[in-house]
Parts: sequence; C-alpha cells; structure tokens
Amino acid sequence: MIAASEPVQRSPQGRLLVIDGCGKMQHAPRAAFVDFLEAGDLVIANDAATLPASLPGWHLESGARIEVRLAGRRSLDLDDVTHFVAIIFGEGDFHTRTEERPPPPQLAPGDRLLLGPLSAVIERSLDHPRLILLRFDATPAAIWEGLARYGRPIQYAHMPTPLALWNVWTPIAGPPVAFEPPSAGFILDWSSLAALRDRGIVFATLTHAAGISSTGDAELDRRLPFDEPYRIPASTALAIRRAKLNGSRIVTIGTTVVRALEHAAARDGSVRAGLGIATQRIGHATRLRAVDAIISGTHEPGTSHYELLRAFADDHTLRKAGDELDAHGYRTHEFGDSILLERRMDCAGRQRQTRLLAA
Repeated sequence: MIAASEPVQRSPQGRLLVIDGCGKMQHAPRAAFVDFLEAGDLVIANDAATLPASLPGWHLESGARIEVRLAGRRSLDLDDVTHFVAIIFGEGDFHTRTEERPPPPQLAPGDRLLLGPLSAVIERSLDHPRLILLRFDATPAAIWEGLARYGRPIQYAHMPTPLALWNVWTPIAGPPVAFEPPSAGFILDWSSLAALRDRGIVFATLTHAAGISSTGDAELDRRLPFDEPYRIPASTALAIRRAKLNGSRIVTIGTTVVRALEHAAARDGSVRAGLGIATQRIGHATRLRAVDAIISGTHEPGTSHYELLRAFADDHTLRKAGDELDAHGYRTHEFGDSILLERRMDCAGRQRQTRLLAA
C-alpha cells in the first residue's frame, strides 16, 4: 500500500474494498459505501474532534528542546484537562520518521516543561523513558486557550505538509477529546448522511477519545491502544437495542467505535449507555458481542488497528485482502482509502442450509 500524503478527506478517487462475512471481495468507489448497507442497518460513528496535541517546547532542567505529544486522559470532562498521559521526544518535528526521533533528555518527577504559553510538571514516569503523566499548571480555561493558540495536530513523516486543525476534524466533529483523528469518519459527508436516512439506514454517534497510532518505540507500541474514555448516549444504546431486536446489523465507522461498544457490551450484545474507559485490546481471540461490520481505513500488519480487524476475519482472509490492497494501489494512513469488513460467518453451514431448503 502507498501512504496517502495529502490531507484530502474525501478524494474523488477514494476507493473501498468490501469483504463480506464469507471472505468474498469487491472493489468500489469509496463514495458508494452506502450501496453496501441495508435498510435497518445501524451505522455508528465517533463524533470526537481532534485536539492540537503536539506541543514543542523546552525541558527546563536540561535546557533541551523537546516535543510533547498528549496521548491519554482520564475522562471526557472538558474541565478535567490538567492531567495527561504524554509521549516526549527529543529535538525535531514530524518531518523525521517517528522511529528515528531522538529520545528526550532524562526525565524525572518534578521536572518542569515550558510549552509555549503553558507550563507543566512531570508528575511521574509511566515505566518507559518517553511516557509520563504530565500536569499543566493553569486553569482549564487557560489550558484550552494555550492548546488552541500553540498546539498543532499530531502528524507523521508520510504527510510532508503541516496539518491544520480543520484537516483532522471529521464532518460530525463535536467534543474536542481525540488525540488523533477518528479518521474512518472522513468517509462521511452531508450527502452520505442524507443517503443513509433516505434508505432507511439508522445513524448514531458516540464519543471516544481516539488515541495515538504510533510512539516511535517498538516496546511502547506494544502497549497500544492506551486506555481511552468514551461516552455512549442513551439514544445510541436504544438504537442498538432496536437493531438487535430486528435482526439488523451494527456497522461501526472506525476502530474506536468498536472498542467502545465491545467494552460496554453485555453477553447478549446489548450495550449500556453512559461513561466508560475502554481498557481491553481487541484481536483474533476476541468474540465480538455487539458489532457486525466495520468501515475502516487500510492498516498494516503489526499495528493495533490491524490486530482489531483480526476479530472480524481470519488471517487467511486478511492476507488476501492485503494482497488486493497492494495489487490495486490502495492508499494507507489517515487520509487513505477504506475497507468495509463484515464479521466472519459460517458460510459452509449457510450453503448447506440453502441446498437443503432448495431440495
């Protein structure tokens, strides 16, 4: 796959690989994703807006230049913004590949960081030289003002042009709680939302603090995704209940929605409304309770996003899908192309049942 290197959310050339529950694959224009949904389906997207979570600055004890990337928080409360989990890099910026960024100076509890108009202190290390719990010394209003004036979106070397905040907000962006964009939601626009409504497809949202996709350190990357707070509205939980009663599919837009719903799901697939913190890692051993299909970006093996897709399809199907993506030049990363992946089913059993009914 080729890295998408321009911040275009809905490229007219965008493509979609559709993979049904039996492993059958079909290529389509991405704008046609609604054609692969059915009346009664429930589509759920993440309405989180993306924070300007990259903050260049100084480590005052050493005098060294650093970059702080905010990477986690304990709640979605907009007044609860004094404490963040953060990744610290040494001097440099996104033009250098994350894996090649220099480490920060030695960090210790009590060290002070100057981040533009904001001052922060390291409360403690989180068992890695780059990972800390940071506390801003300011009121919530001053912290928000400092982030808005000084912060920039987190980005990576495959995107050479500096990103503006509007580049990383989806059309349905609401509360500013995500650290990187819930980029599967870039597939949406107002015409597609109208098409969903006109075809009897239900649309709902939740809010999930989408985390970072890479730390630049293999050991630290294995901890991803970090714990992430979410909120499921009562209206969304009710829509899920109705879809389950009607035998309709739950189709999620993005891995963050899967993570929130599966964390909140009971054994029968019902989902409780309210606040929560997703702590689980979804992978090949996960039995999905709530979700039937996912619309996602294209992801490379070994990433936490790819591991989540293994809950939907076996490795043979995902390898075949990867071959299709490579052969047709699909683009990857946040502004890349998309897949629609249905949860695997017992297709052999279905075929036997169909033959018996036909006889």
